[in-house]
Amino acid sequence: MPSILIVEDNDFFRTSFKEIMRMYVPSLSVEESRDGKDVFAKISKNSPDMIFMDICLPGKTGLELTREIKSGYPDLVISVFTSNDTPEYRRIARECGADYFFKKDALTGAQIAAMLEKVISGKKGKTEVIGLKKTLRQKAIEPEENEKG
Repeated sequence: MPSILIVEDNDFFRTSFKEIMRMYVPSLSVEESRDGKDVFAKISKNSPDMIFMDICLPGKTGLELTREIKSGYPDLVISVFTSNDTPEYRRIARECGADYFFKKDALTGAQIAAMLEKVISGKKGKTEVIGLKKTLRQKAIEPEENEKG
């Protein structure tokens, strides 16, 4: 069963994001963290396929958490998202080890689900992932590609 961890302090956005992802991936297991304080416990317990990390969090930033997570779990895929899309944030996210970066309102649910599908397919040796809609074949936006726009 595919699984994700959403690290986001805005309750409405976190809940909406979870519901949209489940709409596209009904079998998706979703863990949530409001502030990232419990992120390592949730990673150890649930082994998510992917983490969606907000940059602006209370306490440590999502960028700091991304760096810490990548030092202990270098193969864990992290997608950083933010409302404040700047070249500086993109650069720092990449330096911290983020695999993806996107502005919160820039991608559709289908595009985000396609990104997740790409990640899970890669982990499963390119086999078909049950529960992911076959129509989601759009290429997910990766950090380097975002800067072209």
